[in-house]
Amino acid sequence: MRDTPCIAICSTTNGDDICKGCGRTFEEVTNWVIMTDAEKSVVWERIERERTALRYTTYRDRAL
Repeated sequence: MRDTPCIAICSTTNGDDICKGCGRTFEEVTNWVIMTDAEKSVVWERIERERTALRYTTYRDRAL
């Protein structure tokens, strides 16, 4: 199983329901350490399908 999708750009700490950095919900971020591999896999599949999080951009894209 892959590790966390976190890229250290967390917007849930600023009150966002979905993190702009990794694409996880606040609940997924806070519960990640206790989630099963199967639960984590579901989250990974969703964020990879959506590809809206900053983790799918380059540093150059973020600067624009």
